[in-house]
Amino acid sequence: MAAPAATKIILEQDGIFIHSLSARAEDHESLVSGFLRIIQKDGDIMVEYKPLEDAVDPSNMLCAGKDSSSVVEWTHCPGDKPHRPVEPQHSYETEWDMVNTVSFKKKPYANGEGVLNHTHERSKWAFFFNVNDLKSIKVKEEGWSYLVFRLKDDTLLPALHFHQGGSDAFLDCLRRYVLLTECPSDESSLMVCSHSKALSQSFENLLDDTTFGLVQKFKKDPYTTTLGGFSKVTNYIFDAFRGPELEQQQRPAEEVADLLNEVIPGLEINQQEEPGFEVITRIDLGRRPDVERGDPVSAEDWAEHMDSEGRVRNVPHLKKLIFKGGLCHAVRKEAWKFLLGYFPWDSTRDERKNLQKRKTDEYFRMKLQWKSVSEEQEKRNSRLRDYRSLIEKDVNRTDRTNKFYEGPDNPGLILLHDILMTYCMFDFDLGYVQGMSDLLSPILYVMENEVDAFWCFVSFMDQMHQNFEEQMQGMKTQLIQLSTLLRLLDLAFWNYLESQDSGYLYFCFRWLLIRFKRELTFHDVLRLWEVMWTGLPCQNFHLLVCCAILDSEKQKIMEEHYGFNEILKVKLRRLRCSSDYLSTETVSLSE
Repeated sequence: MAAPAATKIILEQDGIFIHSLSARAEDHESLVSGFLRIIQKDGDIMVEYKPLEDAVDPSNMLCAGKDSSSVVEWTHCPGDKPHRPVEPQHSYETEWDMVNTVSFKKKPYANGEGVLNHTHERSKWAFFFNVNDLKSIKVKEEGWSYLVFRLKDDTLLPALHFHQGGSDAFLDCLRRYVLLTECPSDESSLMVCSHSKALSQSFENLLDDTTFGLVQKFKKDPYTTTLGGFSKVTNYIFDAFRGPELEQQQRPAEEVADLLNEVIPGLEINQQEEPGFEVITRIDLGRRPDVERGDPVSAEDWAEHMDSEGRVRNVPHLKKLIFKGGLCHAVRKEAWKFLLGYFPWDSTRDERKNLQKRKTDEYFRMKLQWKSVSEEQEKRNSRLRDYRSLIEKDVNRTDRTNKFYEGPDNPGLILLHDILMTYCMFDFDLGYVQGMSDLLSPILYVMENEVDAFWCFVSFMDQMHQNFEEQMQGMKTQLIQLSTLLRLLDLAFWNYLESQDSGYLYFCFRWLLIRFKRELTFHDVLRLWEVMWTGLPCQNFHLLVCCAILDSEKQKIMEEHYGFNEILKVKLRRLRCSSDYLSTETVSLSE
Protein backbone atom coordinates (compact mmCIF):
# COMPACT_ATOMS: atom_id res chain seq x y z
CA MET A 1 0.00 0.00 0.00
CA ALA A 2 1.44 3.35 -1.04
CA ALA A 3 2.34 5.78 1.68
CA PRO A 4 -0.20 8.56 2.10
CA ALA A 5 0.64 11.87 0.48
CA ALA A 6 1.93 14.65 2.69
CA THR A 7 -0.93 16.65 4.18
CA LYS A 8 -0.80 19.89 6.11
CA ILE A 9 -3.71 21.06 8.25
CA ILE A 10 -4.10 24.81 7.75
CA LEU A 11 -7.28 25.34 9.78
CA GLU A 12 -9.43 23.00 11.87
CA GLN A 13 -12.74 23.91 13.53
CA ASP A 14 -15.01 21.68 15.57
CA GLY A 15 -18.58 22.25 16.70
CA ILE A 16 -19.78 22.23 13.08
CA PHE A 17 -23.22 20.65 12.65
CA ILE A 18 -25.38 19.43 9.78
CA HIS A 19 -29.11 19.65 10.53
CA SER A 20 -30.72 16.64 8.85
CA LEU A 21 -34.30 15.34 8.87
CA SER A 22 -34.76 11.94 10.47
CA ALA A 23 -37.69 9.71 9.56
CA ARG A 24 -37.38 7.89 12.86
CA ALA A 25 -37.84 11.17 14.68
CA GLU A 26 -40.99 12.01 12.74
CA ASP A 27 -39.27 14.51 10.48
CA HIS A 28 -37.65 16.36 13.35
CA GLU A 29 -34.16 17.73 12.79
CA SER A 30 -31.29 15.60 14.00
CA LEU A 31 -27.86 17.12 14.49
CA VAL A 32 -24.75 15.61 12.96
CA SER A 33 -21.67 16.94 14.73
CA GLY A 34 -18.34 17.14 12.96
CA PHE A 35 -15.30 19.23 12.22
CA LEU A 36 -14.27 21.34 9.25
CA ARG A 37 -10.74 21.59 7.89
CA ILE A 38 -8.81 23.52 5.30
CA ILE A 39 -5.87 21.35 4.32
CA GLN A 40 -3.01 21.28 1.84
CA LYS A 41 -2.67 17.98 0.00
CA ASP A 42 -0.25 17.39 -2.87
CA GLY A 43 0.08 21.14 -3.34
CA ASP A 44 -3.71 21.61 -3.60
CA ILE A 45 -5.87 23.40 -1.06
CA MET A 46 -8.84 21.29 -0.01
CA VAL A 47 -11.88 21.78 2.23
CA GLU A 48 -13.01 18.76 4.22
CA TYR A 49 -15.95 18.12 6.53
CA LYS A 50 -16.01 14.92 8.62
CA PRO A 51 -18.67 13.87 11.14
CA LEU A 52 -17.23 12.79 14.47
CA GLU A 53 -18.87 9.37 14.24
CA ASP A 54 -17.42 8.77 10.73
CA ALA A 55 -13.97 7.69 11.86
CA VAL A 56 -13.39 5.03 9.23
CA ASP A 57 -16.80 4.45 7.58
CA PRO A 58 -16.65 5.20 3.87
CA SER A 59 -20.15 3.90 3.11
CA ASN A 60 -21.60 7.33 2.44
CA MET A 61 -18.75 9.62 1.56
CA LEU A 62 -18.45 12.51 -0.84
CA CYS A 63 -14.99 12.68 -2.32
CA ALA A 64 -13.07 13.94 -5.30
CA GLY A 65 -11.64 11.37 -7.70
CA LYS A 66 -7.89 11.36 -8.11
CA ASP A 67 -8.02 12.23 -11.78
CA SER A 68 -10.83 14.75 -11.51
CA SER A 69 -11.79 17.71 -9.41
CA SER A 70 -15.50 16.84 -9.60
CA VAL A 71 -17.36 15.64 -6.53
CA VAL A 72 -19.06 12.22 -6.57
CA GLU A 73 -20.87 10.14 -3.96
CA TRP A 74 -19.72 6.63 -3.14
CA THR A 75 -22.06 4.04 -1.66
CA HIS A 76 -20.95 0.70 -0.31
CA CYS A 77 -23.12 -1.99 -1.97
CA PRO A 78 -24.24 -4.72 0.50
CA GLY A 79 -23.31 -7.51 -1.88
CA ASP A 80 -19.82 -6.27 -2.51
CA LYS A 81 -16.87 -7.43 -0.48
CA PRO A 82 -13.54 -5.72 -0.21
CA HIS A 83 -10.84 -7.17 -2.44
CA ARG A 84 -8.61 -7.26 0.60
CA PRO A 85 -8.98 -6.56 4.32
CA VAL A 86 -9.02 -2.94 5.30
CA GLU A 87 -5.87 -2.05 7.15
CA PRO A 88 -6.27 0.26 10.14
CA GLN A 89 -5.01 3.75 9.36
CA HIS A 90 -3.55 6.12 11.91
CA SER A 91 -2.71 9.03 9.68
CA TYR A 92 -4.85 11.99 8.80
CA GLU A 93 -5.44 10.35 5.39
CA THR A 94 -7.74 7.63 6.80
CA GLU A 95 -10.89 8.45 4.86
CA TRP A 96 -9.00 9.19 1.63
CA ASP A 97 -7.00 5.97 1.84
CA MET A 98 -10.16 3.96 2.44
CA VAL A 99 -11.48 4.89 -0.98
CA ASN A 100 -8.46 3.20 -2.52
CA THR A 101 -8.61 0.03 -0.38
CA VAL A 102 -12.31 -0.83 -0.66
CA SER A 103 -14.26 -1.64 -3.84
CA PHE A 104 -17.45 0.38 -4.29
CA LYS A 105 -20.04 0.89 -6.96
CA LYS A 106 -20.52 4.49 -7.94
CA LYS A 107 -24.04 5.60 -7.05
CA PRO A 108 -25.69 7.35 -10.02
CA TYR A 109 -27.08 10.86 -9.65
CA ALA A 110 -30.83 11.30 -9.95
CA ASN A 111 -30.53 13.89 -12.72
CA GLY A 112 -27.06 13.49 -14.15
CA GLU A 113 -24.58 15.69 -12.31
CA GLY A 114 -24.89 18.02 -9.41
CA VAL A 115 -27.69 16.43 -7.32
CA LEU A 116 -26.72 14.28 -4.36
CA ASN A 117 -28.98 11.48 -3.10
CA HIS A 118 -28.97 10.90 0.65
CA THR A 119 -30.82 7.72 1.49
CA HIS A 120 -29.88 7.13 5.08
CA GLU A 121 -32.09 8.61 7.79
CA ARG A 122 -29.10 10.02 9.58
CA SER A 123 -26.37 10.04 6.99
CA LYS A 124 -22.81 10.19 8.14
CA TRP A 125 -21.85 13.02 5.84
CA ALA A 126 -18.27 13.48 4.82
CA PHE A 127 -17.01 15.49 1.90
CA PHE A 128 -13.97 17.24 0.58
CA PHE A 129 -13.25 19.32 -2.49
CA ASN A 130 -10.56 21.46 -4.07
CA VAL A 131 -11.08 25.18 -3.44
CA ASN A 132 -10.67 25.73 -7.18
CA ASP A 133 -13.89 23.72 -7.68
CA LEU A 134 -15.85 26.14 -5.48
CA LYS A 135 -18.33 28.42 -7.26
CA SER A 136 -20.09 30.30 -4.45
CA ILE A 137 -20.75 30.33 -0.71
CA LYS A 138 -24.08 31.29 0.83
CA VAL A 139 -23.54 32.98 4.19
CA LYS A 140 -26.08 33.34 6.99
CA GLU A 141 -24.88 35.23 10.07
CA GLU A 142 -28.01 35.73 12.21
CA GLY A 143 -28.40 33.27 15.09
CA TRP A 144 -26.28 30.19 14.43
CA SER A 145 -24.29 31.14 11.39
CA TYR A 146 -24.04 28.66 8.56
CA LEU A 147 -22.29 28.29 5.21
CA VAL A 148 -23.57 26.49 2.11
CA PHE A 149 -21.02 25.56 -0.55
CA ARG A 150 -21.99 25.41 -4.23
CA LEU A 151 -19.50 23.81 -6.59
CA LYS A 152 -18.85 24.71 -10.21
CA ASP A 153 -20.94 21.77 -11.43
CA ASP A 154 -23.83 23.25 -9.35
CA THR A 155 -23.54 20.55 -6.70
CA LEU A 156 -25.05 22.00 -3.51
CA LEU A 157 -23.44 20.64 -0.35
CA PRO A 158 -25.33 20.45 2.97
CA ALA A 159 -25.40 23.56 5.14
CA LEU A 160 -22.71 23.65 7.84
CA HIS A 161 -23.93 25.30 11.06
CA PHE A 162 -21.27 26.91 13.27
CA HIS A 163 -22.79 26.40 16.74
CA GLN A 164 -19.65 27.69 18.43
CA GLY A 165 -19.01 30.49 15.95
CA GLY A 166 -16.00 30.74 13.70
CA SER A 167 -17.55 31.11 10.25
CA ASP A 168 -15.76 34.46 9.78
CA ALA A 169 -12.43 32.89 10.72
CA PHE A 170 -13.03 30.12 8.19
CA LEU A 171 -13.82 32.63 5.42
CA ASP A 172 -10.79 34.75 6.35
CA CYS A 173 -8.53 31.69 6.03
CA LEU A 174 -10.16 30.76 2.72
CA ARG A 175 -9.44 34.26 1.36
CA ARG A 176 -5.74 33.43 1.45
CA TYR A 177 -6.29 31.02 -1.44
CA VAL A 178 -9.28 32.38 -3.40
CA LEU A 179 -10.93 35.74 -3.97
CA LEU A 180 -14.34 36.12 -2.32
CA THR A 181 -16.54 38.92 -3.65
CA GLU A 182 -20.13 39.82 -2.87
CA CYS A 183 -22.62 38.55 -5.43
CA PRO A 184 -24.32 41.55 -7.14
CA SER A 185 -27.71 39.79 -7.19
CA ASP A 186 -27.58 38.24 -3.70
CA GLU A 187 -25.93 40.04 -0.78
CA SER A 188 -25.92 36.83 1.27
CA SER A 189 -23.74 34.99 -1.25
CA LEU A 190 -20.03 35.25 -2.01
CA MET A 191 -18.68 34.50 -5.48
CA VAL A 192 -15.42 32.54 -5.60
CA CYS A 193 -12.57 33.10 -8.03
CA SER A 194 -9.02 31.78 -7.92
CA HIS A 195 -6.21 34.36 -7.74
CA SER A 196 -4.52 33.23 -10.95
CA LYS A 197 -7.73 33.16 -12.96
CA ALA A 198 -8.77 36.59 -11.76
CA LEU A 199 -5.46 38.15 -12.78
CA SER A 200 -5.57 36.49 -16.19
CA GLN A 201 -9.19 37.50 -16.81
CA SER A 202 -8.40 41.11 -15.96
CA PHE A 203 -6.00 41.22 -18.93
CA GLU A 204 -8.25 39.15 -21.17
CA ASN A 205 -11.01 41.74 -20.73
CA LEU A 206 -8.64 44.62 -21.44
CA LEU A 207 -9.92 45.06 -24.98
CA ASP A 208 -13.66 44.77 -24.39
CA ASP A 209 -15.86 47.62 -25.59
CA THR A 210 -15.82 49.52 -22.32
CA THR A 211 -12.02 49.64 -22.03
CA PHE A 212 -10.89 49.77 -25.65
CA GLY A 213 -10.62 53.57 -25.38
CA LEU A 214 -7.79 53.10 -22.88
CA VAL A 215 -5.77 51.19 -25.47
CA GLN A 216 -6.42 53.85 -28.10
CA LYS A 217 -5.19 56.55 -25.69
CA PHE A 218 -2.12 54.43 -24.94
CA LYS A 219 -1.38 54.12 -28.64
CA LYS A 220 -1.59 57.89 -29.21
CA ASP A 221 0.23 59.05 -26.09
CA PRO A 222 1.70 56.18 -24.03
CA TYR A 223 3.57 58.39 -21.55
CA THR A 224 0.60 60.53 -20.50
CA THR A 225 -1.81 57.61 -20.48
CA THR A 226 0.49 55.45 -18.36
CA LEU A 227 1.22 58.21 -15.85
CA GLY A 228 -2.38 59.38 -15.67
CA GLY A 229 -3.83 55.90 -15.45
CA PHE A 230 -1.32 54.36 -13.08
CA SER A 231 -3.38 55.41 -10.08
CA LYS A 232 -6.19 53.26 -11.42
CA VAL A 233 -4.16 50.10 -12.06
CA THR A 234 -4.94 48.37 -8.80
CA ASN A 235 -8.61 49.35 -8.75
CA TYR A 236 -8.94 48.39 -12.41
CA ILE A 237 -7.60 44.92 -11.79
CA PHE A 238 -9.77 44.34 -8.76
CA ASP A 239 -12.83 45.69 -10.56
CA ALA A 240 -12.09 43.05 -13.17
CA PHE A 241 -11.92 40.45 -10.38
CA ARG A 242 -15.49 41.38 -9.45
CA GLY A 243 -16.74 40.92 -13.02
CA PRO A 244 -20.41 40.21 -13.72
CA GLU A 245 -21.82 36.90 -12.65
CA LEU A 246 -22.81 35.97 -16.20
CA GLU A 247 -20.05 35.41 -18.72
CA GLN A 248 -19.61 38.20 -21.21
CA GLN A 249 -19.09 37.69 -24.89
CA GLN A 250 -15.38 37.94 -25.50
CA ARG A 251 -13.19 38.48 -28.50
CA PRO A 252 -11.36 35.44 -29.87
CA ALA A 253 -8.14 34.76 -27.97
CA GLU A 254 -5.98 35.12 -31.07
CA GLU A 255 -7.50 38.53 -31.86
CA VAL A 256 -6.90 39.76 -28.32
CA ALA A 257 -3.28 38.60 -28.42
CA ASP A 258 -2.65 40.27 -31.80
CA LEU A 259 -4.19 43.58 -30.73
CA LEU A 260 -2.29 43.66 -27.44
CA ASN A 261 1.01 42.93 -29.16
CA GLU A 262 0.31 45.66 -31.71
CA VAL A 263 -0.47 48.46 -29.27
CA ILE A 264 1.76 47.37 -26.34
CA PRO A 265 5.16 46.26 -27.67
CA GLY A 266 7.02 43.87 -25.41
CA LEU A 267 3.89 42.05 -24.23
CA GLU A 268 4.14 38.28 -24.32
CA ILE A 269 0.99 36.15 -24.09
CA ASN A 270 0.90 32.42 -23.45
CA GLN A 271 -2.35 30.87 -24.67
CA GLN A 272 -1.35 27.29 -23.83
CA GLU A 273 -0.28 27.57 -20.19
CA GLU A 274 -3.85 27.72 -18.85
CA PRO A 275 -6.55 26.38 -21.20
CA GLY A 276 -9.57 28.66 -21.38
CA PHE A 277 -7.79 31.96 -20.89
CA GLU A 278 -4.58 33.74 -21.73
CA VAL A 279 -1.75 34.45 -19.32
CA ILE A 280 0.41 37.55 -19.54
CA THR A 281 3.91 36.13 -19.15
CA ARG A 282 5.92 39.34 -19.50
CA ILE A 283 5.31 43.07 -19.60
CA ASP A 284 8.20 45.19 -20.80
CA LEU A 285 7.83 48.45 -18.91
CA GLY A 286 10.84 49.97 -20.63
CA ARG A 287 13.71 51.88 -19.11
CA ARG A 288 12.94 53.49 -15.78
CA PRO A 289 13.07 57.29 -16.15
CA ASP A 290 15.37 59.46 -14.05
CA VAL A 291 13.53 61.52 -11.44
CA GLU A 292 14.86 64.46 -9.44
CA ARG A 293 13.43 65.72 -6.16
CA GLY A 294 12.47 69.37 -5.82
CA ASP A 295 13.17 71.79 -2.98
CA PRO A 296 10.92 71.72 0.11
CA VAL A 297 8.06 74.22 0.15
CA SER A 298 9.31 77.20 2.17
CA ALA A 299 7.37 79.64 4.33
CA GLU A 300 7.53 82.17 1.48
CA ASP A 301 6.14 79.62 -1.00
CA TRP A 302 3.31 78.81 1.40
CA ALA A 303 2.44 82.47 1.95
CA GLU A 304 2.31 83.08 -1.81
CA HIS A 305 -0.53 80.56 -2.06
CA MET A 306 -2.70 82.44 0.47
CA ASP A 307 -5.15 85.18 -0.48
CA SER A 308 -5.88 88.21 1.70
CA GLU A 309 -8.49 86.32 3.78
CA GLY A 310 -6.30 83.27 4.30
CA ARG A 311 -7.78 80.93 1.70
CA VAL A 312 -5.32 78.62 -0.06
CA ARG A 313 -5.11 79.34 -3.78
CA ASN A 314 -4.16 76.95 -6.56
CA VAL A 315 -4.31 73.87 -4.33
CA PRO A 316 -3.40 71.35 -7.09
CA HIS A 317 -0.17 73.25 -7.86
CA LEU A 318 0.70 73.49 -4.17
CA LYS A 319 0.15 69.76 -3.72
CA LYS A 320 2.47 69.07 -6.64
CA LEU A 321 5.19 71.17 -5.00
CA ILE A 322 4.75 69.27 -1.73
CA PHE A 323 4.77 65.94 -3.57
CA LYS A 324 8.03 66.78 -5.35
CA GLY A 325 9.92 68.27 -2.42
CA GLY A 326 8.00 68.00 0.82
CA LEU A 327 7.71 70.85 3.33
CA CYS A 328 10.28 72.75 5.34
CA HIS A 329 9.69 72.12 9.05
CA ALA A 330 8.52 75.68 9.76
CA VAL A 331 5.50 75.16 7.48
CA ARG A 332 4.46 71.72 8.68
CA LYS A 333 2.46 72.82 11.71
CA GLU A 334 -0.02 74.71 9.52
CA ALA A 335 0.23 72.70 6.29
CA TRP A 336 -0.43 69.32 7.89
CA LYS A 337 -3.81 70.53 9.14
CA PHE A 338 -4.83 71.11 5.54
CA LEU A 339 -3.24 67.94 4.17
CA LEU A 340 -4.99 65.80 6.78
CA GLY A 341 -8.36 67.48 6.28
CA TYR A 342 -8.63 69.15 9.69
CA PHE A 343 -8.74 72.55 7.96
CA PRO A 344 -10.73 72.93 4.70
CA TRP A 345 -8.56 74.28 1.88
CA ASP A 346 -11.09 77.03 1.09
CA SER A 347 -11.53 78.21 4.69
CA THR A 348 -10.62 81.74 5.80
CA ARG A 349 -8.49 82.57 8.84
CA ASP A 350 -11.58 83.58 10.82
CA GLU A 351 -13.37 80.36 9.91
CA ARG A 352 -10.39 78.32 11.06
CA LYS A 353 -10.24 80.17 14.39
CA ASN A 354 -13.91 79.43 15.01
CA LEU A 355 -13.38 75.81 14.03
CA GLN A 356 -10.48 75.44 16.46
CA LYS A 357 -12.59 76.94 19.25
CA ARG A 358 -15.42 74.45 18.67
CA LYS A 359 -13.01 71.55 18.38
CA THR A 360 -11.21 72.55 21.59
CA ASP A 361 -14.49 72.47 23.55
CA GLU A 362 -15.42 69.12 22.01
CA TYR A 363 -12.01 67.63 22.80
CA PHE A 364 -12.04 68.54 26.48
CA ARG A 365 -15.61 67.28 26.91
CA MET A 366 -14.45 63.87 25.66
CA LYS A 367 -11.29 64.01 27.76
CA LEU A 368 -13.38 64.68 30.86
CA GLN A 369 -15.35 61.49 30.21
CA TRP A 370 -12.44 59.18 30.92
CA LYS A 371 -10.78 61.50 33.44
CA SER A 372 -13.91 61.42 35.62
CA VAL A 373 -14.16 57.60 35.70
CA SER A 374 -13.43 56.43 39.26
CA GLU A 375 -11.38 53.35 40.11
CA GLU A 376 -14.56 51.54 41.16
CA GLN A 377 -16.19 52.33 37.83
CA GLU A 378 -13.14 51.22 35.88
CA LYS A 379 -13.13 47.88 37.71
CA ARG A 380 -16.54 47.26 36.12
CA ASN A 381 -15.51 48.48 32.66
CA SER A 382 -13.13 45.86 31.31
CA ARG A 383 -12.81 47.44 27.84
CA LEU A 384 -11.74 50.84 29.17
CA ARG A 385 -9.38 49.13 31.59
CA ASP A 386 -7.82 47.11 28.78
CA TYR A 387 -7.49 50.19 26.56
CA ARG A 388 -5.70 52.09 29.33
CA SER A 389 -3.32 49.19 29.99
CA LEU A 390 -2.38 48.86 26.31
CA ILE A 391 -1.88 52.61 25.92
CA GLU A 392 0.36 52.85 28.97
CA LYS A 393 2.54 50.00 27.69
CA ASP A 394 2.84 51.39 24.17
CA VAL A 395 3.40 55.03 25.15
CA ASN A 396 6.37 54.06 27.32
CA ARG A 397 8.15 52.50 24.33
CA THR A 398 7.21 54.92 21.53
CA ASP A 399 10.06 57.03 20.08
CA ARG A 400 11.89 57.26 23.41
CA THR A 401 15.12 58.20 21.61
CA ASN A 402 13.49 61.34 20.23
CA LYS A 403 14.15 64.38 22.45
CA PHE A 404 10.46 65.24 22.38
CA TYR A 405 9.67 61.96 24.20
CA GLU A 406 12.89 60.95 25.99
CA GLY A 407 13.38 60.80 29.75
CA PRO A 408 11.03 59.87 32.61
CA ASP A 409 7.84 61.90 33.20
CA ASN A 410 8.27 63.61 29.85
CA PRO A 411 5.34 65.97 29.09
CA GLY A 412 5.28 64.62 25.53
CA LEU A 413 4.51 61.14 26.87
CA ILE A 414 1.70 62.50 29.02
CA LEU A 415 0.13 64.22 26.01
CA LEU A 416 0.55 61.05 23.94
CA HIS A 417 -1.28 59.07 26.63
CA ASP A 418 -4.09 61.61 27.06
CA ILE A 419 -4.76 61.96 23.33
CA LEU A 420 -4.96 58.18 22.85
CA MET A 421 -7.29 57.79 25.84
CA THR A 422 -9.51 60.56 24.48
CA TYR A 423 -9.58 58.86 21.09
CA CYS A 424 -11.04 55.81 22.85
CA MET A 425 -13.95 58.03 23.88
CA PHE A 426 -14.23 59.39 20.33
CA ASP A 427 -14.32 55.90 18.77
CA PHE A 428 -15.06 53.46 21.56
CA ASP A 429 -15.84 50.58 19.17
CA LEU A 430 -12.29 50.67 17.84
CA GLY A 431 -10.70 51.98 21.02
CA TYR A 432 -6.96 51.49 21.04
CA VAL A 433 -5.00 48.95 18.98
CA GLN A 434 -1.25 48.44 19.14
CA GLY A 435 0.48 50.61 16.55
CA MET A 436 -1.77 53.65 16.85
CA SER A 437 0.76 55.36 19.12
CA ASP A 438 3.24 55.19 16.22
CA LEU A 439 0.80 57.12 14.02
CA LEU A 440 0.16 59.80 16.63
CA SER A 441 3.77 60.41 17.69
CA PRO A 442 4.97 62.36 14.58
CA ILE A 443 1.73 64.38 14.49
CA LEU A 444 2.07 65.47 18.12
CA TYR A 445 5.76 66.25 17.54
CA VAL A 446 4.87 68.62 14.67
CA MET A 447 1.74 70.20 16.20
CA GLU A 448 3.13 70.78 19.71
CA ASN A 449 -0.51 71.25 20.71
CA GLU A 450 -2.78 68.67 22.33
CA VAL A 451 -6.05 69.67 20.64
CA ASP A 452 -4.66 70.19 17.14
CA ALA A 453 -2.72 66.93 17.37
CA PHE A 454 -5.87 65.06 18.41
CA TRP A 455 -8.00 66.27 15.50
CA CYS A 456 -5.21 65.71 12.98
CA PHE A 457 -4.84 62.21 14.40
CA VAL A 458 -8.60 61.67 14.01
CA SER A 459 -8.34 62.66 10.34
CA PHE A 460 -5.37 60.33 9.83
CA MET A 461 -7.23 57.48 11.53
CA ASP A 462 -10.16 58.03 9.16
CA GLN A 463 -7.74 56.97 6.41
CA MET A 464 -6.16 54.15 8.43
CA HIS A 465 -9.22 52.85 10.28
CA GLN A 466 -9.52 49.59 8.33
CA ASN A 467 -5.94 48.68 9.20
CA PHE A 468 -6.88 48.36 12.86
CA GLU A 469 -10.34 46.79 12.67
CA GLU A 470 -10.70 43.35 14.23
CA GLN A 471 -11.22 41.57 10.91
CA MET A 472 -8.30 43.54 9.39
CA GLN A 473 -9.98 43.49 6.00
CA GLY A 474 -8.11 46.64 4.99
CA MET A 475 -4.76 44.96 5.58
CA LYS A 476 -5.76 41.85 3.66
CA THR A 477 -6.95 43.91 0.71
CA GLN A 478 -3.73 45.95 0.62
CA LEU A 479 -1.54 42.84 0.72
CA ILE A 480 -3.47 41.34 -2.20
CA GLN A 481 -3.19 44.60 -4.13
CA LEU A 482 0.53 44.86 -3.36
CA SER A 483 1.16 41.30 -4.53
CA THR A 484 -0.70 42.02 -7.78
CA LEU A 485 1.19 45.27 -8.32
CA LEU A 486 4.60 43.68 -7.70
CA ARG A 487 3.72 40.91 -10.13
CA LEU A 488 3.02 43.53 -12.79
CA LEU A 489 6.18 45.53 -12.10
CA ASP A 490 8.70 42.74 -11.48
CA LEU A 491 7.46 39.28 -12.38
CA ALA A 492 10.85 37.61 -11.86
CA PHE A 493 11.14 38.89 -8.28
CA TRP A 494 7.50 38.04 -7.54
CA ASN A 495 8.09 34.49 -8.83
CA TYR A 496 11.10 34.17 -6.53
CA LEU A 497 9.06 35.29 -3.51
CA GLU A 498 6.26 32.94 -4.52
CA SER A 499 8.74 30.05 -4.70
CA GLN A 500 9.69 30.83 -1.09
CA ASP A 501 6.03 30.87 0.07
CA SER A 502 6.21 34.67 0.39
CA GLY A 503 4.07 35.67 -2.58
CA TYR A 504 1.43 37.15 -0.29
CA LEU A 505 4.09 39.55 1.09
CA TYR A 506 3.14 39.09 4.74
CA PHE A 507 6.55 40.50 5.69
CA CYS A 508 5.24 43.87 4.44
CA PHE A 509 2.47 43.83 7.06
CA ARG A 510 4.10 46.32 9.41
CA TRP A 511 5.09 48.63 6.55
CA LEU A 512 1.44 49.01 5.60
CA LEU A 513 -0.02 48.93 9.11
CA ILE A 514 1.82 52.02 10.36
CA ARG A 515 3.00 53.49 7.04
CA PHE A 516 6.73 52.70 7.32
CA LYS A 517 6.98 54.39 10.73
CA ARG A 518 9.51 51.88 12.09
CA GLU A 519 11.33 51.33 8.81
CA LEU A 520 12.62 54.91 8.37
CA THR A 521 14.25 57.54 10.56
CA PHE A 522 11.83 59.84 12.38
CA HIS A 523 12.47 62.84 10.12
CA ASP A 524 12.24 60.71 6.98
CA VAL A 525 8.80 59.60 8.17
CA LEU A 526 7.68 63.25 8.37
CA ARG A 527 8.79 63.83 4.77
CA LEU A 528 7.28 60.63 3.39
CA TRP A 529 3.92 61.06 5.14
CA GLU A 530 3.37 64.60 3.88
CA VAL A 531 4.20 63.43 0.36
CA MET A 532 1.63 60.61 0.63
CA TRP A 533 -1.03 62.93 2.11
CA THR A 534 -1.09 64.96 -1.10
CA GLY A 535 -2.92 62.04 -2.71
CA LEU A 536 -0.57 62.18 -5.71
CA PRO A 537 -0.26 60.45 -8.07
CA CYS A 538 -2.89 58.09 -6.61
CA GLN A 539 -4.52 57.15 -3.32
CA ASN A 540 -2.56 53.87 -3.27
CA PHE A 541 0.82 55.58 -3.53
CA HIS A 542 1.96 53.77 -0.38
CA LEU A 543 1.81 50.49 -2.33
CA LEU A 544 4.24 51.94 -4.85
CA VAL A 545 6.50 52.92 -1.94
CA CYS A 546 6.46 49.28 -0.86
CA CYS A 547 7.49 48.26 -4.38
CA ALA A 548 10.35 50.80 -4.28
CA ILE A 549 11.54 49.34 -0.97
CA LEU A 550 11.33 45.81 -2.34
CA ASP A 551 13.25 46.92 -5.42
CA SER A 552 16.03 48.25 -3.19
CA GLU A 553 16.21 44.93 -1.33
CA LYS A 554 15.66 42.61 -4.32
CA GLN A 555 19.30 42.02 -5.22
CA LYS A 556 20.29 41.07 -1.68
CA ILE A 557 17.28 38.77 -1.23
CA MET A 558 17.80 36.92 -4.51
CA GLU A 559 21.61 36.76 -4.58
CA GLU A 560 21.81 35.44 -1.02
CA HIS A 561 18.93 33.02 -1.70
CA TYR A 562 16.76 34.18 1.17
CA GLY A 563 14.23 31.57 2.24
CA PHE A 564 10.88 32.07 3.95
CA ASN A 565 12.33 32.76 7.41
CA GLU A 566 15.02 35.14 6.13
CA ILE A 567 12.47 37.08 4.07
CA LEU A 568 10.23 37.50 7.11
CA LYS A 569 13.15 38.99 9.02
CA VAL A 570 14.33 41.30 6.25
CA LYS A 571 15.40 44.69 7.58
CA LEU A 572 15.74 47.74 5.44
CA ARG A 573 19.15 49.28 4.95
CA ARG A 574 18.49 52.73 6.31
CA LEU A 575 21.27 54.34 4.30
CA ARG A 576 19.46 53.49 1.08
CA CYS A 577 15.89 53.88 2.28
CA SER A 578 15.68 57.58 3.02
CA SER A 579 12.44 59.38 2.25
CA ASP A 580 13.99 61.21 -0.72
CA TYR A 581 15.37 57.95 -2.11
CA LEU A 582 12.02 56.21 -1.76
CA SER A 583 10.10 59.13 -3.23
CA THR A 584 12.43 59.26 -6.23
CA GLU A 585 12.31 55.50 -6.81
CA THR A 586 8.53 55.41 -6.34
CA VAL A 587 7.86 58.16 -8.87
CA SER A 588 10.27 56.40 -11.22
CA LEU A 589 8.23 53.20 -10.87
CA SER A 590 4.95 55.01 -11.48
CA GLU A 591 6.25 56.60 -14.65
